Amino acid sequence: MSTLTVLNHPLIDHKMAIIRDKNTGSKEFRESVSEIGMLITYEISRNFKTIPINLETPMQKTTGYILAKPVVIVPILRAGLGMVDGIHKIIPTAKIGHVGFYRDEETLLPVEYFSKFPKNITKSTVLVVDPMLATGGSASATISLLKKRNVKDIRFIAIVGCPEGVKKLQEDHPDVAIYLAAMDARLDEKGYIVPGLGDCGDRLFGTK
Repeated sequence: MSTLTVLNHPLIDHKMAIIRDKNTGSKEFRESVSEIGMLITYEISRNFKTIPINLETPMQKTTGYILAKPVVIVPILRAGLGMVDGIHKIIPTAKIGHVGFYRDEETLLPVEYFSKFPKNITKSTVLVVDPMLATGGSASATISLLKKRNVKDIRFIAIVGCPEGVKKLQEDHPDVAIYLAAMDARLDEKGYIVPGLGDCGDRLFGTK
């Protein structure tokens, strides 16, 4: 069973209150989503492996440490884009892939319409990001795409999750760690997280 970590941090909680508020405008919403992505990444990167290198300071030779593997960020379009800048600020060397799904309105199942990944992805730590882990369909399908490309080190990052989405990921991909800023109560009849924060993509890009 994959591990689930719900992060507990005062700054994350503060910014969560901003993005949950229906009166928050697109600019502040985008900035806060990006900042939450940055804070989550800082916390979870504690587990990244490093390797020693020889270097020389202005004073003497010494040993430094760098990440053992490159990092690739894979946002699930389109809402996942809102988290990319914040993560990139923490790991500016990271490459970025993209995956796009739309949800069939009748079956609620994800349908792929776009995917593109960096060449070095099989040797990388891959962070799959989507602000909302709702039904878990798009997240699970994205991870399956990556595994078909022989990616072994995959972590899933969301801002808000719910039991239904977590269960789906844990059942489909028990080897993938899940990180959330908040765990909400449930899905409603339309597949939205409650209490949630509404349609994250629409709020990010001002399309509704």
